[in-house]
Amino acid sequence: MAQDRRTSILDAAERLFAESGFDATPTARVAAEAKVPKGLVFYYFPHKIDLLLALVTERLPTHGPDEADRVVEPGDATTSLIRLDEHVGLAEHASATLRTILFREAGTHPEVGKHLRHLRQNLVALTENVLDRTVGVVLDPGLRRDAAHTFVAAMLDRANTVRTGEVAPDLAGVARVVSMALQPAR
Repeated sequence: MAQDRRTSILDAAERLFAESGFDATPTARVAAEAKVPKGLVFYYFPHKIDLLLALVTERLPTHGPDEADRVVEPGDATTSLIRLDEHVGLAEHASATLRTILFREAGTHPEVGKHLRHLRQNLVALTENVLDRTVGVVLDPGLRRDAAHTFVAAMLDRANTVRTGEVAPDLAGVARVVSMALQPAR
C-alpha cells in the first residue's frame, strides 16, 4: 500500500512535470493528481526537488560497460551498434514524458543535468567497450572515444527528437558511418 502511494505520487509528478514543467507544478497539484494528502508527498519526498530526482534516478534506464557482451557481433561494428541502441532503448523507453522532463530540466536544474551527464558518460563507456570487443584489433583510444561519442550523441539526439516529433537521425546510418571510420586504412 505504501509503495502504491509513492508510485502514484511519482506517476502524477511525471505527467505534470512533463506537461507544465517542474517549476510551474506545485506539490499540491501533484498530491491532488495522485489523490493523496499533500503531507504524504513530503513524507516520501521532503523537498520538491527530491521528486524530480527520484524520477530521473529510478525511472530512467542505466547501463554500464559490462553489458557489452549482450550486443557484440564479433567483426561487425554496424550490427553491434544497432544492437546496442536496441538494448539501451532510449527512443523506445516506456516514458516519453520522462525524456521530456530530462531534456527540459537538465539546463535549469543542476542535479538533473548531472544525471544526464552521468547517463551520457555511462553510454560512452559502454559504446567504447562494444567497439573494443567488436573490431578485433586494438583501436586508437582517441578514435575509439570519438566514435563512441558520435554514436551516443546520435542516440541522445534521436531520443530528444522523437519526443518532439522532429525527424530523428537514422541510427543504422550513423552506425555504418562509425563502423567505416574504424576500418583500417587500405
